[in-house]
Amino acid sequence: MRIFVTGGAGYIGSHMVAALAEKGFDILVYDNLSTGHADALVSGKLVVGDLGDAQLLGSTLHDFRPDAVMHFAAFIQVGESVREPLSYYRNNSMNALSLLEAMAKEGIKHFIFSSTAAVYGNPERVPITEDQTLRPINPYGSSKAFVEKILEDVSHAGDFRYVSLRYFNAAGADPLNRIGERHDPETHLIPLILKAAKGERESLAIHGTDYPTPDGTCIRDYIHVTDLAAAHVQALEYLFSGGKSDVFNCGYGHGYSVREVVNAARAVTGINFPVKEAGRREGDPPVLVADSSKIKRTLNWQPRYDDLHLIINTAWEWEKKNPYRA
Repeated sequence: MRIFVTGGAGYIGSHMVAALAEKGFDILVYDNLSTGHADALVSGKLVVGDLGDAQLLGSTLHDFRPDAVMHFAAFIQVGESVREPLSYYRNNSMNALSLLEAMAKEGIKHFIFSSTAAVYGNPERVPITEDQTLRPINPYGSSKAFVEKILEDVSHAGDFRYVSLRYFNAAGADPLNRIGERHDPETHLIPLILKAAKGERESLAIHGTDYPTPDGTCIRDYIHVTDLAAAHVQALEYLFSGGKSDVFNCGYGHGYSVREVVNAARAVTGINFPVKEAGRREGDPPVLVADSSKIKRTLNWQPRYDDLHLIINTAWEWEKKNPYRA
């Protein structure tokens, strides 16, 4: 089976490529390297290209003739999406539309979409089930929800089938320590904590301490990136076996506050790094925790790394091995 992976040189994409390689898939990565890294690819071939380049995208799909497309090429920073909404709608929504049009031209019928818990906004209830109303509160979430609606409509119009995976907070690094998280600028909590522990940052800033949570800080459902990649493989196999289009949450079903993650990181690293309190960031809901029963029931997904200290430890081993590089 041939799999075309957009954004495969990024954080989640590179772990996806590693998981696909372990299963013996033939992989072609399409990435403009604006945020990804060519040296993060442990397998497969790389075409450096932009989804906005219709000619290159079309010819690449035509030549490779994939059995499925997995789409990870998106901007992911909530705060940046609030400041620069047009770039998020163009890259996350319009480029996804261009990809689907190119797929339709080549007759490619299977699609795995990298979505997000941000499509829920402030959820109606927690844990969050997939049938809750989508009410995103930032352009990042809205740009992903828009693509989900396109996918739903396209699947109703023909034999195109997709799985949309709504991520909660991907974290950690490859347990074999080959690849890990390398964003520039870094905005995710765990790598920011570890950079403070390494002394690469003066301190960690906690954004918001007055949320309606037990300790006043945001609560998130952290999922190890390797478990997340495994969910994608199972979603792919589900489509290949005739499964219908569907949407699944990807989380563990329980959350940790920012302060709890800080305390866990201090225990893992043995370093009492400094922490400062700062104001809330626009677009951050107080609590995001998944109800993951549907993906476990339908795809038989069985997480292997559901332990906060283990998640942090894999990320810490990666950070220690790799000095900071953009």
